[in-house]
This record gives sequence, C-alpha cells and structure tokens, in this order.
Amino acid sequence: MGDILGLIAKRLGLGLIILLVISAIIFFMVELLPGDIAQAVLGQGATEENLAALRKEMGLDQPAIIRYLDWLGGAVTFDFGNSIVTGSRVSAIIGERFRNTLFLATYAAAIAVPLAIVLGVVVALLRNTVFDRVANVLTLTSISSPEFFLGYILILYFSVNWGMFPAIASLSQDMSFGELLYRTFLPALTLVLVVTAHMMRMTRAAIINLLASPYIEMARLKGTPPWKVIVRHALPNAWAPIINVVALNLAYLITGVVLVEVVFVYPGIGQALVDNVSKRDFPVVQACCLIFAATFILLNLAADVGAILTNPRLRHPK
Repeated sequence: MGDILGLIAKRLGLGLIILLVISAIIFFMVELLPGDIAQAVLGQGATEENLAALRKEMGLDQPAIIRYLDWLGGAVTFDFGNSIVTGSRVSAIIGERFRNTLFLATYAAAIAVPLAIVLGVVVALLRNTVFDRVANVLTLTSISSPEFFLGYILILYFSVNWGMFPAIASLSQDMSFGELLYRTFLPALTLVLVVTAHMMRMTRAAIINLLASPYIEMARLKGTPPWKVIVRHALPNAWAPIINVVALNLAYLITGVVLVEVVFVYPGIGQALVDNVSKRDFPVVQACCLIFAATFILLNLAADVGAILTNPRLRHPK
C-alpha cells in the first residue's frame, strides 16, 4: 500500500510541476501578444490619462513577474480576476460554461465508453473477418476526420435533410432533462464518433495481444468457448491499457470540445474561449486555458493511477 501511495504522490507532484510550467507559458504567451490591452478596451479615442488610469487599475504598470505571481495566487483559490470587457468576475463567467462542458463530456462518455469496449471485444472475437475489416475502415475514417467536419455532416443529415435534431444546441434554465439530452445529442454524437473509434481499436489491440498468451492457449485447449476466453481470461488482464486509453479520451472530451462547441454554438467553456479571444478579454482566455490544462493533467494522473492499480508489475516494482 505504501508503494502505491508513493507512486501516486510522485505522479501528483509531477503533475503540479507541469501545471506550474504551463501556467507560466499561458500567462507570458498572452503578454507577448501584440497591441495594448488598455487601448483595445477603451478604443482609439481614449486619452492618455484614461489609458494610464486603466493600466493602473489592471495592474499593467507593474512588472510582468509580479502580475504573474498575483494571478497565480488568485488562480489557486479560483479567483481569476475580472473580465476586461464586462467587469464581471471571471469565475462567474466560466463557471456555468464549465458545467455545461462537463455535462456534454459526461453525456458523450456514457455512450462512448461501454460502446467502445463492447465493440472492441466483438471485433477481437471476429478478427480477420469481413466485420473486422469493415470496422477497421470505419474507425480509421472516424479518427482521421476532423471534429468540425463530422459535426457539419451530422447537421446536414440529422438537421437539414431529416429534421430530427436541432442544429444549434441552445440551452435554457427551465429546460427538462429529456429536452437537454435531445438538444445536445448532435454535439455529443460528434464526440462519440471521434473517441469511440480510438478506444475500440485500443481495446481490440489489447485483447488480441493477450490471446497469444500461454494461459489463453490452455483455456482454449480445455474447450472453453471463445467468448468466455475473452470475457473471463483476456479482458481482466487487458484493463490496464483499456483504462489508460479511456482516461486519455475522457481528457480529450473535456479539452478537445472547442471546435464542437463552436460548430453547434454550445454554451460551453470552449465557446467562451473562442468568444473572448476575439474580444481580447485576456483574463477569461487565461482562465479557460488554465482550466483546460489542469483538467488534462488531472485525467492523465487518473490514467496513471488506474494503470498502476490494475497492473501488479507496476504496484510492486523491483
């Protein structure tokens, strides 16, 4: 137990160091953007006195390293400052948006994860058959297609041609849960098509790799049915790579939804990032980027921990 806690502590410490480095990159890359933030906010008709007052109010008269440390200290307590455009708290602006993104990612994961594992097992059972070849072609096509392309294809058929689902995923507070699932089905389906293909191929590869093991051959020689060989013998030993790829794809569902949210005008944190980049609202942009980075690192940490807990060789390193 102590070895496991030590490994988890090391992974967590490394994740915090990486997040610190990323936070510095985010802050100083925004600092290097051309143009004057105060000038962008007040417009070309602003006087020098107004520009100087706004720069002082925003802390732009202080050295960049001081502003970074102040921003980092606030970010630790989820205080990202105020929006330049609206003056509202950044945490209030992106809080609801982040919950919407989490809902969309959870919706897609609830469909994609069991579907990918079941399809991976079935394709492994039917490998080198017509079904296996067709599945490989379809999954490679899905992986190779950009998210926005798949989204527009789904809009063309499900919204324009067939009229089954709305093309814009607009949300409201008085919306029922069923209506929420209905309105967000197309963006969720877009994410499902992308991540299911990757998870299915990894599940198939992990199980086929284990089918060559001696204990699998012994189970076959004993007359065990093929489905039972996979479900009872191969699948439990394939959980480590499967959990790893599932966690990494969940990280993608959170951090890779920017294009999907823009295509379907979904009010998530990805849409907020794009909107505020065009408005040059840098506090909101920095907060969104940092949240994306923290979420990705956290889910990568979960993937590492899951791989450790499901692999005895990692739990008891020599």
